[in-house]
Amino acid sequence: MFPIACLPLLLPGPDAFDDAIIAALCGGAIALLGQIIRVLTIGLRYVIRGGRGRRVYAEDLVTDGLYAHTRNPMYLGNLLIVAGIAVASNSWTTVAVGIVLGCFLYICIVAAEEQYLVGRFGAAFREYCRATPRWFPKLAGLRDTLSGMRFAWRRVLVKEYGTPLGWVMVIVAITLFNIWSDGEWNQRQDMVWLVLTIAAATIMLWFVAWRLKRSRTIVAD
Repeated sequence: MFPIACLPLLLPGPDAFDDAIIAALCGGAIALLGQIIRVLTIGLRYVIRGGRGRRVYAEDLVTDGLYAHTRNPMYLGNLLIVAGIAVASNSWTTVAVGIVLGCFLYICIVAAEEQYLVGRFGAAFREYCRATPRWFPKLAGLRDTLSGMRFAWRRVLVKEYGTPLGWVMVIVAITLFNIWSDGEWNQRQDMVWLVLTIAAATIMLWFVAWRLKRSRTIVAD
């Protein structure tokens, strides 16, 4: 679904910001928030849920970790990443279409999953739905959740190392394109090199994580 949600990046539209770098910073901050939510979700309680054999699948009903505060923390993180990329594009058209498309895709996914979960877990899932918001997290007790559970950083590294590479490189690419299309490539070489440095650092970190996973130096716990 992620490539589909990125298609609005190709749409022309009026600038959201006067400066492409400001757009990149704002979009990057939103995407980073989404990434933090994904990291906390995986680090506190990993859920084996999603698709298996072209069917919705869930191993068990998870109600702790961030799942005690929102029923879909991973999808919330994904939507924030999509929104961040849209904002970084510096196009109001992309912001409008991209965010609406992203929300539509995940609403469809959640509808299918919840239909399956009701059938699999019945009354337990219905009670969980009554106590826990579908999207916007309830903040009550969040501090206790974060401090009272063990954070599995090895699992985060093994399961999540590729996600930051994806959204960072997309934001890098569209930021460089925006600088070039604004005719400021030569005048803003300092910003160009900064963006390229961020890209290089992200690739290096991804490669290190990939090697650690491939060599089984670090194994998910």
